[in-house]
Amino acid sequence: MNITLEAIKTAYKDFGAMISAFEAKAPRTLVLPSESIELQADEHYAGVIVGENGIPTHHLVLMAGQVSDITWDDAMAWATKAGGELPTRAEQSLLFANLKGQFEPNWHWSCEQHAAGPSTAWFQNFSYGGQDNYHLSYEGRARAVRRVAI
Repeated sequence: MNITLEAIKTAYKDFGAMISAFEAKAPRTLVLPSESIELQADEHYAGVIVGENGIPTHHLVLMAGQVSDITWDDAMAWATKAGGELPTRAEQSLLFANLKGQFEPNWHWSCEQHAAGPSTAWFQNFSYGGQDNYHLSYEGRARAVRRVAI
């Protein structure tokens, strides 16, 4: 067998590709820090939000209180005054999955405006789970959340 530098480089490249392929399929261990989250009266833990990279970003807590017959701008201000924020669309999906019973079976504002224009915002229907958008001046319901960073 004749060993050449070119043969060694080719074998090294092939070996590197095999390692990369193996690592891509190997199980991963996700280590989360132990957390203690203090819930205030009538607050409910909704779960963990996972970022686009698959790594958890924060815990979500549904705060006490709700409002009805409120425009989007007023709902945003109400949530801030309550010490929280309106949930994102992803957070509303988690709230529907884990805490549906804590909501009136109707639509609730999210904090996200619709990409089609600044005159509409997204909502979550807590009756059947769909998401859609309404004009900002429509009067709907709102619940506030708080986020606990991981």
